[in-house]
Amino acid sequence: MTASHSSHSQDRGHPPAPRLDAATDTFFAAPGSPPVEWHVLEGLTAYPDALAAMEARVGAIADGVAREAVVLLEHPPLYTAGTGARDGDLLDRRFPVFAAGRGGQYTYHGPGQRVAYVLLDLKRRRQDVRAFVAALEAWIIATLAEFHVAGERREDRVGVWVRRPERSPTPDGATAEDKIAAIGIRVRRWVTFHGISLNVDPDLSHFSGIVPCGIRGHGVTSLADLGILVSLPEADSLLRKNFEAVFGETAVAAPGA
Repeated sequence: MTASHSSHSQDRGHPPAPRLDAATDTFFAAPGSPPVEWHVLEGLTAYPDALAAMEARVGAIADGVAREAVVLLEHPPLYTAGTGARDGDLLDRRFPVFAAGRGGQYTYHGPGQRVAYVLLDLKRRRQDVRAFVAALEAWIIATLAEFHVAGERREDRVGVWVRRPERSPTPDGATAEDKIAAIGIRVRRWVTFHGISLNVDPDLSHFSGIVPCGIRGHGVTSLADLGILVSLPEADSLLRKNFEAVFGETAVAAPGA
C-alpha cells in the first residue's frame, strides 16, 4: 500500500526522490515529550469502532489534549479499501468491505494478524511523511530480525517483503517474494493514523478475495508460513521493544484510556 496524506506534496517540475532515500533509523519526538501510550486490545475489534476511535483520538492529539498512542488489536475477517482501491482488485466479496480513508488499495485484516494503529504528532517529531513511512518499515524489519527473518523494503512497493528463493522465480527471472507486513497511513493536521499490519498467523487463504494492495505477481506470507510459531503476546513484546528503538519511549495506557 502507499501512504496517503493531505499535508505534503512534491514541488511541481521536480521528480520525486527515490523512495528508499527516505530511510531513517530514528523518528524521536522533541525532548520533553511524554511517552507514547501503548494500548493492547483483547479479542476482536469491529472495524467501524476502531475507525471512530482513531478519528476522535487524532483530533484530540492535534488539539493538544491527548498523548500520542499506538493501539494493537485484531479485527474479525474483513477487507478495507484505501483511497486508491480499484474495483477489479476486489475478486470475491467473501467478507465485509469497509472504506478506510487511508492511502493504498485493498487489504485484508483478520485473526492472527497484528494490526498496529500508530497515532503520532509529526509536529513534535519531523514533518516528513516519507521519512515516517520509512521509520515504520524500519520498525517492522527490526522486529522480524528478532525472529531471524530478513524483511526488506522496495522502491516501488510500500511495506515489508521476504524473499522466497525456494519457489520458482517470477516470469522476469527475479527471486519470488511475499509481503509479510502492509502499511497504509493517513495524516491529518500532521497527526498520523492507520498504520501497519504484521502477519503472525492469519489464514492466508483469506487474502485470495482481493489483489492485496493492488500488487499482482507477488504473494503474501506470515511468520507461521515461514515456520516461525509465535503467539501474539510474544510478537507484541518485540514490536514494543523495537518501536521504542525507532520512535522513543512508550508507557502502558491506563485502563479505559
